[in-house]
Amino acid sequence: MSTQHSSLVVVGSVAIDNVITPHAERDVSVGGAATYFAIAASYFAPVRLVGVVGGDFPSHAIEDLNARQIDLEGLEVIPAGKTFRWKGRYHRNMNQRDTLETQLGVFETFEPRLPESYRNSPYLFLANIQPKLQLQVLEQMKRPRLVGLDTMNLWIDIARQDLIDVVAKIDLIVINEEEARQLSGEHNLVLAARAIAALGPRYVVIKQGEYGALLFDENGVFSAPALPLERVVDPTGAGDVFAGGLMGYLARGVELNRGNLRTAMIYGSVLASYCVQGFSYDEIRHLDTKAIQARFEMFKSLTDFARDERL
Repeated sequence: MSTQHSSLVVVGSVAIDNVITPHAERDVSVGGAATYFAIAASYFAPVRLVGVVGGDFPSHAIEDLNARQIDLEGLEVIPAGKTFRWKGRYHRNMNQRDTLETQLGVFETFEPRLPESYRNSPYLFLANIQPKLQLQVLEQMKRPRLVGLDTMNLWIDIARQDLIDVVAKIDLIVINEEEARQLSGEHNLVLAARAIAALGPRYVVIKQGEYGALLFDENGVFSAPALPLERVVDPTGAGDVFAGGLMGYLARGVELNRGNLRTAMIYGSVLASYCVQGFSYDEIRHLDTKAIQARFEMFKSLTDFARDERL
């Protein structure tokens, strides 16, 4: 969407999911945090992906990533190995889900190795992997301008100090409200964000699922709404797509000011709203500037109100 942009590296999982919803099931659904993030971010900036898959990873998925011009030099393929697989069932409200099966496969021994050409990239996103591995990736980078990070409750439970160590070195954290409360020890999200910011990051983004997301920074609090949709097909990956849109917009090389950060939040929400309308990345791989901008205007209208203050 812009001719001015810088490369963005994402490191995380590339997976095969079996997704069961109240309406349908897809037994081979390409997923993984890095996959979703990369496709969303590719609408704004060149993306370089670091991950690992086995010989069973669908060839059409590689073609889809190539079609989005995502650099796959950092994607390791282990022909004799099995790709990370996750199986889950969503509840009727589509907000809660149960993990039915997890097979780590080649992801269990994943040690990210960044190609030399990736190491001077100005933007980096550390998707949800072990905090120790996130630290190892940071050590391989030269001088990134902006580093974002996602995590999960498992690492807060079993690798808390490692997570705190890496959070101290990043600029932006994307975390859901349950994880924010768990990491901070605060139930109130304003207090939770303040406690997390005290660990190091300048920007704290708290995802709230169907209610949108909150940005906490030196300018205060910004609430990005979620788009009310008549039908949600598959929420898997929506948070990663949101992060991809957010970081992708910033990786265009824009100034990190109040307006651009808030605009990035809305673009993240735009991509996430498309994502949940189909399985896997079906609804976000063939978008164009016109479609993205049209939905951006829909988001603007959600919070537009009359300036006439008469009662």
